[in-house]
Amino acid sequence: MYELLANKRILVVVAHPDDEILGLGATMHDLIHQHGCSIRAVILGEGITSRSDERDREKWAKELATHRANIHSAAAAIGYESVGIYDFPDNRFDSVALLDIVKVVEKEKQDFQPSVIFTHHGGDTNIDHRRTFEAVITGTRPMRGEVVRTIFAFETPSSTEWQAFNYPNYFQPNVYFGVSRAGIDAKIKAMESYEFERRAFPHPRSPEALETLARRHAVTVGADYAEAFMLIRAIA
Repeated sequence: MYELLANKRILVVVAHPDDEILGLGATMHDLIHQHGCSIRAVILGEGITSRSDERDREKWAKELATHRANIHSAAAAIGYESVGIYDFPDNRFDSVALLDIVKVVEKEKQDFQPSVIFTHHGGDTNIDHRRTFEAVITGTRPMRGEVVRTIFAFETPSSTEWQAFNYPNYFQPNVYFGVSRAGIDAKIKAMESYEFERRAFPHPRSPEALETLARRHAVTVGADYAEAFMLIRAIA
């Protein structure tokens, strides 16, 4: 699979700061550093104001500024070429017209011209993740001339695995990327950049849990470390 993506332009479209790390950070690191890919991360939501009963950006102004600084530190650890940062309301994407989110995806796609997109799994617990997936699918309809030929969905620890077991759209990976130890270290370093998102073990976002997850996927496919994905669309 790495050979098929070598030297590609890839867009990572996520809902919140840290989502661009949690499910796919090691794979992105290896695609960048070992396979010549140019990768831009697009973060749609501000990622913090839902911790209040009402959205109050002024109340969270200091934390939002810190969050944005953390985004750039995390991106540097992975090697993202660039990052697009937007301001949709945290955990309130369902209060926004889907078209508004689609327009951002379409603009980013037009500007960056990716042939591959990685985004959230459409059945995550988090509503923002689900809306992001819907926006990507809507914004990349496979009409003649569409530049995006391949779409992958990734899991997001502390969301994907917390969905009910009988939810009709459960995460069922069908693609695995074996990743390097350097990729895992970069992913953990990037995640630790997020002052308001990192957690101690046994939380799924802890360094130990992230490494354990990579080990669990690895034994499924005979690797040392791996990250798991669902192939949503591939057009040859």
